[in-house]
Amino acid sequence: MTSEGSIPDSYEPPADLLAGRVILVTGAGQGLGRAVALDCAAHGATVALLGRRQDKLEATYDAIEAAGGPEPALIPLDLGSAGTPEYEALAALVRRDLKGLDGIAHCASHFVPLGPLAEQTLEQWLELLRVNLAAPFALTRACLPLLAAAADSSVVFTGETHGAHPLAYWGGFAVSKAALSTLAAIWGDETALHGRPRMNVLVPGPIASPQRARSHPGEDPAKLRTPQTAARAFLYLLGPGSRPLNGRTVEL
Repeated sequence: MTSEGSIPDSYEPPADLLAGRVILVTGAGQGLGRAVALDCAAHGATVALLGRRQDKLEATYDAIEAAGGPEPALIPLDLGSAGTPEYEALAALVRRDLKGLDGIAHCASHFVPLGPLAEQTLEQWLELLRVNLAAPFALTRACLPLLAAAADSSVVFTGETHGAHPLAYWGGFAVSKAALSTLAAIWGDETALHGRPRMNVLVPGPIASPQRARSHPGEDPAKLRTPQTAARAFLYLLGPGSRPLNGRTVEL
């Protein structure tokens, strides 16, 4: 639920929701990104798997193939060091090999241990901002012509609870995630005239993921929602049912 947008309760996507569509998923090697990639493929999408670790991407690739999904594409890329040439090359690769792009799910993120702002360094902040904010902007910008050419395209940024509701000790991580809502609102306003791509932020809340294990090491993951639960919300925002939502921040 959110004050700005909504996803229907108990949403169940049809099996062919993303049939014929190409969806790029960042952070696809583990956690939320892997769950989103698998669910997109299970609902008909050809998924471009982007991540830093080739071995983890290959594991996701194998899982999609084993489940009978469309053959995915592998795009190893370190968002912490990529620059404009790398993002432009990525867009060219998608255009050449996948012939188009209908959506992006920005699931990759960088996290540093919790602590007071006074103890965080400039270098930590620059890396947080680069991976969590600048990279989603730059990747989306490079792919914008492909997204604009699609009949119904959608970009989903992954927000974070403490970016939407700031608390002590979440520092640069929360700040970098909070800025995504402003990015989506501005970009959604700019693309509203043509209706595509729509730009939204999804705040999935606490889920059992590697990042959550780092921020809450003593927590029982069995008591948390699974990444697969959040993945269904991504499918809604990537699919045609979310057309009324643009420039919004949606909290689960």
